[in-house]
Amino acid sequence: MAIVVSLSPELEARLREKATQQGQDISFVAAELLKNILDWELQDS
Repeated sequence: MAIVVSLSPELEARLREKATQQGQDISFVAAELLKNILDWELQDS
């Protein structure tokens, strides 16, 4: 599924830097981060 998320320029830069460091596509890194935080929230509740 594709979604559109508006990011501030600063947040986009941080995400792009993380993706570059990991050698991954920015969309993949964003999806992994979202999955991790949702999994974490589920465990925390």
